[in-house]
Amino acid sequence: MKKPTSGRAAKKNPKAKSAAAGDVRIIGGQFKRRIVRFIDADGLRPTPDRLRETLFNWLLADIHGARVLDSCAGSGVLGFEALSRGAAHTTFIEMNTVQSNMLRQSAEQLRLDAATYQVITGTAEQVLSQNQLIERPFDIVFIDPPYAQDLWQPILSTLITNALIDQSTLIYLEADKDLTPQLEQLEKRLNENQNAQLETTQQTIRFECLKQTKVGQVVAGLYQLSPS
Repeated sequence: MKKPTSGRAAKKNPKAKSAAAGDVRIIGGQFKRRIVRFIDADGLRPTPDRLRETLFNWLLADIHGARVLDSCAGSGVLGFEALSRGAAHTTFIEMNTVQSNMLRQSAEQLRLDAATYQVITGTAEQVLSQNQLIERPFDIVFIDPPYAQDLWQPILSTLITNALIDQSTLIYLEADKDLTPQLEQLEKRLNENQNAQLETTQQTIRFECLKQTKVGQVVAGLYQLSPS
């Protein structure tokens, strides 16, 4: 006969579930199985393990020695995963002050060399507009903002406007829908703005989709600026 669950035992599971929601595990590289923590905040949801594994399989030939931007860092797991797998430097941008401090704590717990990372508190658009913070274009950019806020378009526009990405930069976009139609609209706006500001037309801005996948309701893709 099955014993009834005691009141004390029943209270344990919700607490355990809550604690687990604040932890995410690095799944590859030198920090494999190490934990980074994140706060319970609206829209903050680390990229799932399965999708993260796919992403870094895509980046396998490009991650070593790369300069990486984690533009809406949240837990920072994408940026830390990149460092774990051989990236030379990751810039983390996080607007939530508490979570930004937690990123610094995670970096310290991983005993990262201070020369391999930078944590900047603020919105991605504001930070990326301050060119003195950035030495040269990034090799890899992660744009994974809260889905409901649809921030990836202004972030991508800012990166292009401030020449922080070029045709060699790999751009990871993650959303809850296929972004192809919106990318086409963004191309059009950027090209119209560029032509309006310059007397001579410069190179046309186009995005090339290199890889794309869907995991549950999440759609993710790897893109580059296409020479045209």
